Amino acid sequence: MKFIDMHCDTIAQIGELRKQGKSCFLNSNELQLDIMRMKEAGYLMQTFALFIDKENTKYPLEDCMSLLDIFYMEMEKNSEWIRPITSADQLLNNKREGIMSALLAIEEGGVCFGRMELLRDFYRLGVRLITLTWNYENEIGFPNKVLENEPFGKSETEHGIKEMGIYFLEEMERLGMIIDVSHLGDAGFYDVCRYTKKPFLASHSNSRTICPHVRNMTDDMIRMLAERGGVIGINFAASFTEYQEGKGEVGTIDGLIRHMKYIVNLAGIESVGLGTDFDGIERNIEMDDCSMMPILAERMKKAGFSEEEVEKICYKNMLRFIQEVL
Repeated sequence: MKFIDMHCDTIAQIGELRKQGKSCFLNSNELQLDIMRMKEAGYLMQTFALFIDKENTKYPLEDCMSLLDIFYMEMEKNSEWIRPITSADQLLNNKREGIMSALLAIEEGGVCFGRMELLRDFYRLGVRLITLTWNYENEIGFPNKVLENEPFGKSETEHGIKEMGIYFLEEMERLGMIIDVSHLGDAGFYDVCRYTKKPFLASHSNSRTICPHVRNMTDDMIRMLAERGGVIGINFAASFTEYQEGKGEVGTIDGLIRHMKYIVNLAGIESVGLGTDFDGIERNIEMDDCSMMPILAERMKKAGFSEEEVEKICYKNMLRFIQEVL
């Protein structure tokens, strides 16, 4: 079985460990994802996010550029196994050669500071996906609120995409960049539907009906995403998977499959993919790292998914999406 994962924070974790004076590399490490385990598991492509928490840095753009350097240095050292791509054709060429692919993303559109030239420069540097917001308001729009005193957070239903954000959406579509609505507020999601024409992505979100965290998507949002030809990448975080009274956050493979089945029944098999959020989530679930992806595929089959359906969720739906957008 092949796998396409639309979100991980491994590059940011490597950067953080290096700031602490520790050695950490993409080829092999003690994080949730590395190249050797990806290769063994059967990965076709991994999206690597340059994650920036802009409230905890004075220099978000510079920090993003430092992570960009880590990404490309690691790609150069490991070109025997994995190579960066900027188009679907490159992904398919790598597949034919038995090479894994790496798609470069930014998680926090605020690193562009509302400047269109920076957006275009990131495109020139190989970025092909931008998660419009993280957990803070930026020049593009407003996220759903993740609050410490409210276990499920609060949805943002009043403030959506800003005027500058509309121009960003238009330019991203013109360039051929993937618009990612994970983290974006509910009002912002509907604005993306209103102001865009192409398929867009929720790279690492689940169903809010199954687990009521605001980082997950409502039934209506999932349907609209699917109708546009988009895909929702199932997030492996326990807090977005299941909440049981008396137990709190619960992260299990059965919980992940429950989200998959619900979304498939709601919006169709073509609407579901994978967005693990590895190295951005706590290691407290059955799917502890990327080496366990084949276990997930086997459990999906045992849960009633056909071989073809498992293939669609594990990689074919995301491959189709990438072919359409890139």
